[in-house]
Amino acid sequence: MSQDDILDAALGLLDEGGQNAASIRAIAARVGVAPNAVYTYFPDKAAVVKALVERLLGRVDHGVFADRGQPWRQRLESLALELRALLTAHPGRVTMMIGGPMDGPHALALNERLLEILGDAGLEPTDAARAAYLVIVYVFGSIALEVADVATAGPLPPEAERVATRQSAFAATPVERFPRSAAAAGVAAGYICTEQYLWGLHRVLDGITGCTAPG
Repeated sequence: MSQDDILDAALGLLDEGGQNAASIRAIAARVGVAPNAVYTYFPDKAAVVKALVERLLGRVDHGVFADRGQPWRQRLESLALELRALLTAHPGRVTMMIGGPMDGPHALALNERLLEILGDAGLEPTDAARAAYLVIVYVFGSIALEVADVATAGPLPPEAERVATRQSAFAATPVERFPRSAAAAGVAAGYICTEQYLWGLHRVLDGITGCTAPG
């Protein structure tokens, strides 16, 4: 047994049943050892989660947003889409990412790249740090809400299918009681789609750009 065996087991449990499914006891059972054997490698579940966060962030392809010859907004959009694709492919890991500490080498490398992009946008270091947090909150928050919209564990259904399901649900909104909500039902159905994700990201970036303006 190795650390990778433990992490592979934990990821499988996360994909199948979410974060609560990946207990030390369940991980040990998946690997085929006693729980004490897991503690040889990780002192507790928090340490497992931290290692999983690092492993996942290590899979982010920095090549998609590291080219400083490209416009900063294009690079940041590429990063946001990369993170969304990575996490929606394994929705059980989203809660882990939000709840786990992001202070390992891969997390710091990602933050460093984000700060670089925002610096290239013209932000001073303090504003760049605040903007980096804003972007992370938007990206992970949006992904978490998208994943939470589907109650079942495992991979998300195709986006078009999920939007269609939401359209059916929102179509039942009582017009007499909630006229504005009913009128907006078509838009609300698409809250979990890529178009909405990018629309919100662009508004965030518009606000970030305003940080460079006087006053």
